[in-house]
Amino acid sequence: MDRRPGPSVRLRLTLSYAGFLMLAGALLLAAVWVFLLRYVPERAFIVPGSTGAPITAVFPVRSSLLHVFAPRAAAVLAFLLAFGLVGGWILAGRMLAPLSRVTDATRLAATGSLSHRIRLPGRRDEFRELADAFDTMLARLEAHVGEQRRFAADASHELRTPLAISKAVLDVARADPDRDVGEVLDRLHAVNTRAIDLTEALLLLSRAEQRSFQREDVDLSLVAEEAAETLLPLAEKRGVALETCGEITPVRGSHALLQQLTVNLVHNAIVHNLPEQGLVWVSTDVRADGGAVLTVENTGERVPPELAATLTEPFRRGTERVHSDHAGVGLGLAIVRTIAQAHDGTLTVTPRPVGGLRVTVELPAADPQRADT
Repeated sequence: MDRRPGPSVRLRLTLSYAGFLMLAGALLLAAVWVFLLRYVPERAFIVPGSTGAPITAVFPVRSSLLHVFAPRAAAVLAFLLAFGLVGGWILAGRMLAPLSRVTDATRLAATGSLSHRIRLPGRRDEFRELADAFDTMLARLEAHVGEQRRFAADASHELRTPLAISKAVLDVARADPDRDVGEVLDRLHAVNTRAIDLTEALLLLSRAEQRSFQREDVDLSLVAEEAAETLLPLAEKRGVALETCGEITPVRGSHALLQQLTVNLVHNAIVHNLPEQGLVWVSTDVRADGGAVLTVENTGERVPPELAATLTEPFRRGTERVHSDHAGVGLGLAIVRTIAQAHDGTLTVTPRPVGGLRVTVELPAADPQRADT
């Protein structure tokens, strides 16, 4: 925003300090003058013989006192003005010194340097709290920018892969005119389907991050049942037993996004399971503190804690997930985490000691009064 130049804060503080000091001095001198006027008579009478005067004389005491007091009072006020300006300028500079460091850090951040930190020393006060809050904001912003850069690089790589495969398939088909056309078309169809799935996942992820959705009352238990019914054929095909349980769990959010969240969790739990006789448990619950909880557990191979901590990052897959026939696009849990955060919730991924994962989504429960109305 283009603004007209104005006096600096240091100058205004200096004038404020000097003005307050002048006002205090003037009030003090006024109080002294009132005190003098109260106890000093207007005229003084001199009795003959007391001072050697031949006759009785009358002297104007107050007027004489005014002639003596006024110049000295003016000198005191002038001294207070000069002292206030000089002292106020020094004090204002010392008080605003931390603010200049914040300003310098802000200018560095505006140029793209997010690694700089103020780290203002001293005990906690308003300026220290401002500096600490700014450092926290820079740290979060730096982490967010780094995450976005990694996401852009990973997304570019993932989007380039199907294009490169399509180009290779077409080059091979062009070099071998006798190659089976049906095989080439099937291969291109599979690659194109994966590219479409990846693009749709990226769009869904962007929509969830922007929170561009309408909120409504949703029963999370019904959403879990719908997801289980939808994925039941896949579970039966892979020999996985799917169990759902839970009470009515009202939340407020997007039904479509919450359904996508649940489907992603149940789908992952089914395809990343034991080769046979696997189990998946889906449950919903309302905690005593008013939070709504969706839990999805599955059997499977043991997952190291350090690997489980990275599964919610975009395009991060475990080794067994990459080489499976349901490798996916690497955005399943990342989409779940983003949808949960868009609904002011959290996602927790915990390895089970006997193998598999326990994924917990905690969301704020819907207001019962809102639901009644």
